[in-house]
Amino acid sequence: MKYAKQKSTLRLIINSFLGISFALCLLACQGDEFKLKKALNSFDKGEYELVIQQLKPLAEKGYQLDQTSYFIAESYRLSNRISSALPYYQTALSKGNTDNSIRFNMAFAAKATGNYTLAQSALKDFLQNKPSKSLKLKAEIELENLPQVSELQKKTSPVGVQAVQGNTPMAEFSARKLGDELIITSSRKQSIYKNNGLPYLGLYKASLKSPVELGALNLFSPMIDKENANEGTPAFSKDGNTVVFARGNTGKNKDLSPDVDLYISRRNGNDWSVPERLAISDSIAWDGSPAFSSDGKTLYFSSNRRGGKGGLDIYRSPMDNSGRFGRPINLGYAINTPGDEIFPFVSEDGKLYFSSDGHPSLGGLDLFVASRNENEIIIEHLGVPMNSISDDFGISLVDSLSGYFSSNRAGGKGDDDIYYFKSPASNPDRWWTNEAPPVVAATENKIVQYFLQTEIIDPSGKPIDSVKVSIRRNGQSIDPGYSNKKGRLEIMDLGENDQIDFVCEKEDYLIKRSTFSMEGREIPARLLKKEITDTTFVWQIVMDKAEVGKEITQLYQINPIYYNLDRAEIRNDASEELEKIVQFLRDNTNVSIELGSHTDSRGSVPYNQKLSQRRAESAVRYIVLRGIDQKRIKAKGYGESQLVNECADGVECSEEMHQQNRRTEFKITEIKAE
Repeated sequence: MKYAKQKSTLRLIINSFLGISFALCLLACQGDEFKLKKALNSFDKGEYELVIQQLKPLAEKGYQLDQTSYFIAESYRLSNRISSALPYYQTALSKGNTDNSIRFNMAFAAKATGNYTLAQSALKDFLQNKPSKSLKLKAEIELENLPQVSELQKKTSPVGVQAVQGNTPMAEFSARKLGDELIITSSRKQSIYKNNGLPYLGLYKASLKSPVELGALNLFSPMIDKENANEGTPAFSKDGNTVVFARGNTGKNKDLSPDVDLYISRRNGNDWSVPERLAISDSIAWDGSPAFSSDGKTLYFSSNRRGGKGGLDIYRSPMDNSGRFGRPINLGYAINTPGDEIFPFVSEDGKLYFSSDGHPSLGGLDLFVASRNENEIIIEHLGVPMNSISDDFGISLVDSLSGYFSSNRAGGKGDDDIYYFKSPASNPDRWWTNEAPPVVAATENKIVQYFLQTEIIDPSGKPIDSVKVSIRRNGQSIDPGYSNKKGRLEIMDLGENDQIDFVCEKEDYLIKRSTFSMEGREIPARLLKKEITDTTFVWQIVMDKAEVGKEITQLYQINPIYYNLDRAEIRNDASEELEKIVQFLRDNTNVSIELGSHTDSRGSVPYNQKLSQRRAESAVRYIVLRGIDQKRIKAKGYGESQLVNECADGVECSEEMHQQNRRTEFKITEIKAE
């Protein structure tokens, strides 16, 4: 009896222990799941260093390695540390993650570590698994580039390279000599940028004790210093009195221009003026690494704006005598690739230096120089030791023999470092090559014939016949056309630089303008397989009937209108969108509209209501000043009363979801008989 009682007690203890163990295990699993969700929320916010810190402990204990390893790898890649991503991509793939982009990104991570064999096999696997069109093109070009690496490794530049005394474990790059000082970009601010875990970037200056030795580093200008924003990559006019630089990536949810824009400041006595955002900046794109031409009449910069060749492209913008910059022009496929082209610099003799990972390179970004030989643009790799398997970028020449560049190569202080280089005086014109042939030449051995098929359809995709279409090619009017029963116009032949403007009219329909541009659509010569290739672009123009209550924002591709925090004044980027409404009202003279402004749920209801009304009235004033009768447009502020998602008070939402509610809508309120 006593034994039975002891046995029963023992069983109870064992069951209790098992129950406690199971509960603890369940709590641990739930805790890991919560940590993963928390990390993914940080990932959505672009806080990549935080993601790495949150997920590494989970990966080390083997928790959902297909996901944890993948997001660690992506966080390294998106914070410009792709070489560290390689083992995590490999783990994610081996643990069953089926995202084909892993193979693509793994290839470039392998290349950044010098493992060209793995890079090649990963790209081949990627191309066999139904890749997306945009990545497919870059993968094909990279596969063609990789066999050239062995030749690039043999290419040497007769220069001496020396790390600058003044580099630190933080980031230092994009050095520009101004007088007796070196102006650099460095991560030295007090606040931390959650993308990479480093302090925010700023502009700093240091006296030069010698070309390779910096004095004490000081803030470049209190006027050009925004604490919670990255600032850097300065470009100075020839007289040193104007600077253009990049600012952005604040990491703040309320950042109204969440990417990077170009700003300009002018010397004001002993300091600089308050920076102004350049109108040529695209508020929804990355615009940075500016450089002036040697005569100061052209600004070069990099951008990933729509219509490019892929990734970051180099653009040029002419400046008139009043200091205004003209429409940015893409430098085309001779320079730009589906990869990244960034950090341009123009020398006194007109050569364009830049960095690229799209042209054949040793690892990440490599340094190149472009020069013109009659009608041909020659691209040359700067060889070793200027280039390495790491990122080499941000070159600037002090004179024809020497200058500075930046690199995160092995042997540095930590992150990006600044290096000084000098060439022997015996070879001042071609110090970057030792008689090796050009790596890349932009040749035109093959021909592409481009054609345009235009289709007029309604919002449901049905063709609209008998539409009168006025056409201008590169600003010159050509004969108008009419759509047939299939909604089509006659096929047009195209030139490589053509821009075609259409104005479509039909009774009971809203007049619709549309522009087709060849910019960014040319096929790179290196991808042509035949002597003559025919390519037809299909351009669809959507027309809709004029009806009271119809919302026209999407039909006319009007982007959201942004305002500065707690302000209602119209910004430069907002004016670009309001011009579309001005044109709509000029075209459709019998239509009146309501301009409705909305906010997200943050802030009190009364406050948001008043703010939205002020902003709507400000936009209406802008339109009226452009010559539109005030009777045809009404301002209406809706505050937070018409949210388009669940992001009400008390609901945690991402910045992207809040942005969906911060919108401006244009609704037809009246149609007069003509």
